[in-house]
Amino acid sequence: MSPLAPPLSFNPAGIELDRRQGLTRQLYDALRQRVLDGRLVSGTRLPATRDLAAALSISRNSVVRAYDQLYAEGFIEGRVGDGTYVAQLPSAKKLSTKLSTGFSTGLSPALSTIDAQQDDFSLGKVIHSPALERLEHNHLPLPPTGPPRAFRVGVPALDLFPFDVWAKLTAAFWRKPDLEQLCYGNPAGDERLRGLIAAYLRSSRGLQCTAEQIVITSGAQQAISLCAQLLVVPGDGVAVENPGYRAARHAFALAGGRLHGVAVDGEGLDCHALNSLHGCRLAYVTPSHQYPLGVVMSLARRLELLAWAERSGGWIIEDDYDGEYRYSGAPLAPLAALDRSGRVLYVGTFGKVAFPALRLGYLVLPPTLVDAFARRRAVDVRHSEVSTQAVMAEFMAAGHFQRHVRRMRRAALGRLDALLAEWPEGIDGVGQLPSVAAGLHLTVPVQNVAREQALIAQAAVVGVEINGLSDYWLPDACTPVDQRAGLVLGFAAVPELQISSALMRLRQAWT
Repeated sequence: MSPLAPPLSFNPAGIELDRRQGLTRQLYDALRQRVLDGRLVSGTRLPATRDLAAALSISRNSVVRAYDQLYAEGFIEGRVGDGTYVAQLPSAKKLSTKLSTGFSTGLSPALSTIDAQQDDFSLGKVIHSPALERLEHNHLPLPPTGPPRAFRVGVPALDLFPFDVWAKLTAAFWRKPDLEQLCYGNPAGDERLRGLIAAYLRSSRGLQCTAEQIVITSGAQQAISLCAQLLVVPGDGVAVENPGYRAARHAFALAGGRLHGVAVDGEGLDCHALNSLHGCRLAYVTPSHQYPLGVVMSLARRLELLAWAERSGGWIIEDDYDGEYRYSGAPLAPLAALDRSGRVLYVGTFGKVAFPALRLGYLVLPPTLVDAFARRRAVDVRHSEVSTQAVMAEFMAAGHFQRHVRRMRRAALGRLDALLAEWPEGIDGVGQLPSVAAGLHLTVPVQNVAREQALIAQAAVVGVEINGLSDYWLPDACTPVDQRAGLVLGFAAVPELQISSALMRLRQAWT
């Protein structure tokens, strides 16, 4: 529009207000919508508040408040001595109608991206966003609910946790909290806890790390998600174990990664297949106890994997989700302890020793990545809840954690022995139980997927919870479908008597 051209004027005809409802909100909505759909174009001059109030037969205060909100959100602007105009905005075709109304929520335009998605969901609109499309194809089923029962996967012996000790430590913290701890904390986590984790890993894993390399997270899953957000550029190849941990795959897919399922054999991830992949810059592995097959990655494979990362400039995410549970011999050194080129990110969690709802995990990072991860975490959640960190630090410092780990390891071995001793033999289509050297679960091969599903359904009828191995595979895996079948059994969630009872019911259901 030429600067000499007279400004367009606004005709309030057509604005109908219901006096039984809030007049300010109705006027705000009407003006905002006219800007968004192009009926009020940039540069249109709006009436003075007094004139518009008279034209609509409402109070001037209602118009003032509506204008004020439109000013705050950038829809209109004032020109000194010259009145109020529609602001310079993109054309109606380019202008997103998903901007936050902000009127009832008080949100600023800076949060318009998030609020836009919320508005569209509430209005039932379809959002064409690559991230949301990835979400639709990479959702996770909800975890099982209710108290622990045989043979739930991923749950330790909750009945053995020293809740009385934990309660005393929690009460002591809140009786006289350090006021400094009640302010915003370090996004990397409580300094004392990080130091104790580093000391624990040095003694239990041979992992020579410092407190400065550790970032506390809300469980292992957030640690994996942070890795996906910071290390994966959309289109990057990501190597994942196949079969493998589904939640990790979803995190990488949501970040835009192209998933490459790499086969697992008796020695762990097939590094020869990994070396044949092109454009792959990240590998996610569970070397101490592969999830869900349960194999332990051999030292030769560990060294091969490290050589791949150094040669390709790639990253390795090592998920040591249940490394405390080793039943024969000393644990093999984790990849992070063997790493000499700073390519391994080590994920640990307290959820498999304490309880999953604790939501407390950690990352051990190459020093060059710590600052970026801490800054990213500050954007997401600032930092983990302060008392949980402080209580866990005291729990470790007083020796309770190490004693509890030893107790949990003995209990898990006893529960494993109960499963092995009473497992129903000779069930049609079910293979032999494997030998178990580590972890909290085992996997039994089954003849085919149809048989797997039938066994799981029969188990559910008698109150026994079993996962199907076929669910852990990528859909496009090269392995024939019927070779993906099996039963994944967690053996630590309940005591031996409940295991015996569950096995008796299974025997009756399956035979």
